[in-house]
Order: sequence, then structure tokens, then C-alpha cells
Amino acid sequence: MIELGFHTDNWRPLSMGFEASVEKGLALGLRHVEFAAIHGQNFIQAMGYDPGISLQSNARALRRYLDGKGVAVSQIDGAYPLMGPNGSSFGVQYVQQAIRFAAELDCPSVDTTDGAFEIEGLSREEVFRITCDNYRQCLSWAEDYGVMLAIEPHGPYTNDGDFMQRLFDHFDSEFLRFNMDTGNNFIAGHDPLMYCQRFRKYLIHAHIKDVSASLAAAARGEETGIGSSQVPIGGGVNAENIRKVLQYLAETKWEGVVCIECHGSDENMKASADFLRGVLHDIGQ
Repeated sequence: MIELGFHTDNWRPLSMGFEASVEKGLALGLRHVEFAAIHGQNFIQAMGYDPGISLQSNARALRRYLDGKGVAVSQIDGAYPLMGPNGSSFGVQYVQQAIRFAAELDCPSVDTTDGAFEIEGLSREEVFRITCDNYRQCLSWAEDYGVMLAIEPHGPYTNDGDFMQRLFDHFDSEFLRFNMDTGNNFIAGHDPLMYCQRFRKYLIHAHIKDVSASLAAAARGEETGIGSSQVPIGGGVNAENIRKVLQYLAETKWEGVVCIECHGSDENMKASADFLRGVLHDIGQ
């Protein structure tokens, strides 16, 4: 069964904290949550204006809170760019601690990705070698903690299907999986259905984003990712692609959480949830 969830980051532009974001999701009947990990402390988050969670916080207290609300964590967003030298210096430890935190929450996966731009001064081959070194260090933790790593298309390397396939082939690990993102894939110039089909065997989780007509006209094929959809899901030019992806997942009997990623206004979230529930109903989910 395809389940519907939400990312608390939807409310970051509205300066809402984690608990307020969870309540907004619950008001829409959504019981699967994803949140961003903060490695250390962020005073904005501590004051209640950011919906991420510090990895230094009490994971067991957080689990009690979520259990009390009847909410499960579908994924932790540990998407500090893991490709390249900065990934070696900062991304590896960030993802390792996100894995430890995820295990405490009985969360199945941690999301990872690359940055928005190609790394200056390094060939693609050099980036691939460093990326393998970084993922190897994270995968050892994933295996020990029983938490899978998901790779999300968000930058120039992860939106390169051959680079992604080479990475999956290199490790051939059940702990290295795929997080589909319909918006990033579309804005990068791909057909989201075709990209999803290519990596379906690795798929563990999905982000659902639409794209406004104006953004598509200005940035498609020029950018590789967007933070979230400014229009409600179903209200942009990516709506039919989203419908096709969900239809394909239903036909191939995929089971997992698809996560709403859009600007978290009440109107946007309700329209997004209504659209996706309608699609899921139409495809027998």
C-alpha cells in the first residue's frame, strides 16, 4: 500500500517549530512524518521557529511524543551534501549520527544527496571516488544499526542516471536505496516516470513536489533541485507526471511512504493532500 506522509520542512518558511508542524499534518489526517536533522544546535530551532530536530536531543523522548500522537517517522532528512571533500569532512559524521538517531526512532531510512552545483576543480571520476569513500563509511553504520541510506536526486550528480547507477552497482548493498523526488527530477529536465522506472528496484521512499509554470519556464534544465513546491501538488505543470509515477508504483505493487513537499500554508497543504488522496483512490490505493 502507498501511504501518504509529509515533511516538516514544509513549514520552515512559515517559521514553525516541529510540534506545530506535526499538529498541522495531523489535522490533515497524515500520520507519517519526515524531518530534517540538525547536527548540533541552531538557536532558531531552539526558539521554536524551525521544524528540524537536533541530533543531540533525546530521541526516546521524541519517540514517546510521536507514539502518543500516533505518528511514525518515515525517514530522516540527512541531506548534507555527501559528494566531494566537504562530504568527507562534514557529511559523513552528519549522516552517521542521523543513522544512530533513526535507529532510536525505529525509522527505516536516512535521506542523502549531493549539492546544487558541480564541485569546482574535480573531475566526475574524482567526485565518484570520493563519493564511494564517503558512502562506504556511512554504510558500515547503516548495516550495524539496521537503517537504510536513501539517495535523492537533487544535484548534478544524483540527477545523472549513469552516475547513480554506477554508485548502486559499486556497492550492490541492500542498505543503499533510492528516494525519488518528482520535483527535482522534473526541474532537472528529466521525465520523472522514466527516472523512477530506472531505479524502481532501489526505491524505499519518495518526495512528491509539483512545479509552477513560471518556475518551469525559468529554470527547467538549468537547475537540478528545488526546496519545495510553491504551488500545491496538483496545481502545477508536474501534476500529470506525479499521477503517472504513482500509477506505476501501484501497478508494480510498491509499498512505502510518499511525502508531501510544498509550501506549508493551510491552503497548499489541504489542496495537496486532497489531490494525492484522489490519485491514490483512483489507482486503488
